[in-house]
Amino acid sequence: MRDTLIRGATVITMDRQGDLPCADILVRGAQIAEIAPRIAADSAELIDASGYIVIPGLINAHMHTWQTALRGLASNWTLLEYFAKMHAGLATVFIPEDLHIATLVGALNQINCGTTTLVDWCHNNPTPAHSDAAIAALLESGIRAAFFHGTPKPDPKLGEKPFWEVPHPRAEVERLLKRHQGQGLLSIHAAVLGPHYSTLDVALHDFAMARDLGLIASLHQGGGPPRTPEGWQVLQQQGLLGEHVNIVHGHALDDDQLRRFCDLGMSFSAAAENEMTQGHGHPLTGRLRQFGRSPSLGADLESVLGGDMLSQARIALGVQRSLDNVAHRQAHGSIPPTSTITTREALGWVTVEGARMLGQFDRIGSLASGKQADLVMVRASDLNMQPVHDPVNSVVFQTTLANIDSVMVAGQWKKRRGQLIGVALEPLLARLQASGQKITQAMGLA
Repeated sequence: MRDTLIRGATVITMDRQGDLPCADILVRGAQIAEIAPRIAADSAELIDASGYIVIPGLINAHMHTWQTALRGLASNWTLLEYFAKMHAGLATVFIPEDLHIATLVGALNQINCGTTTLVDWCHNNPTPAHSDAAIAALLESGIRAAFFHGTPKPDPKLGEKPFWEVPHPRAEVERLLKRHQGQGLLSIHAAVLGPHYSTLDVALHDFAMARDLGLIASLHQGGGPPRTPEGWQVLQQQGLLGEHVNIVHGHALDDDQLRRFCDLGMSFSAAAENEMTQGHGHPLTGRLRQFGRSPSLGADLESVLGGDMLSQARIALGVQRSLDNVAHRQAHGSIPPTSTITTREALGWVTVEGARMLGQFDRIGSLASGKQADLVMVRASDLNMQPVHDPVNSVVFQTTLANIDSVMVAGQWKKRRGQLIGVALEPLLARLQASGQKITQAMGLA
């Protein structure tokens, strides 16, 4: 395969090399071979990138991709309505084919929006066939994916244990690991209930399983009172907490817990837009910053909102600036002298911090020699982008889907000149629409 030379771009590396106003990027195989003001590579395929800003591929650190066929259905639901209508209702009629088309189209949309790594938090997989269908779709899409194996959350049936009393199925996770771990761009992890949504025995089982198998244990924390208030303390006493644990949302944590978890190296993923929409509360961003930490970000639910990660960065930045500004005015009676959070930090939430959450910052999350060639070319010559005074500001606050010209994953172009490569969208969208109609009709919502 020929090398690729991206020539003359404004490069935001998010790495120690810093920003380069005019530079070349040499891609060799799946990796970045070199980034420099000028690179000689006569045999490489030359990409003229003058007028473009190149950024690291975006990382969506938390999304329930199985809900793609239900886009917009839950936009007016609070979290309580979502639990009742989605998990106890719509989710129960999904067959494996529904997961496949939703995950495939959802992943392709992520690529289209500039996301090169997707954390697919799949918790509507009642059978191995459901998980296999979702994973097959991730592989088919060509995105770099982390499949977090979860468990469904229906209302308990007579004679059956409720989901919060059922340990995570270790044998199924081991099957997926044996079949898929290390396969291409895919990794396997565990989307567990955690002490907020399970009994203590289940939490202890699930966290021990993740530790024993070397997996990231990701869990939701928030959304009503915890089932096991003492759970976190017991898990810490048992030595089951550490860098491999990822907390999503986190609104139910008090400051002492949050400080301890930061000290333990645990990661945090916020879903700012959805958290404010469905009633979780304000994102954890400001509270984490008090302890020198930053969140990764996820789109969470396309059944509620759009999936592009630059919008998520912009919303998370705006709401935290607003909270900080109000706090300053209350304390000092004046507008703050300067912003508390920069656009560069916000861009880091959807690049660097996502990579750290996955334990893959040595491979993704920034642009540097030796790292995977996951990158996005933003067309900065467009009407809504000009003039560009500060490239980072322009990326975070001006860039829309219309400006995402090209996307590369592991050295392979997945989008060029505004179009996905090798994808026939019309039949896929027809399948997606049919799936969505079938599901909503089955639950009387169509």
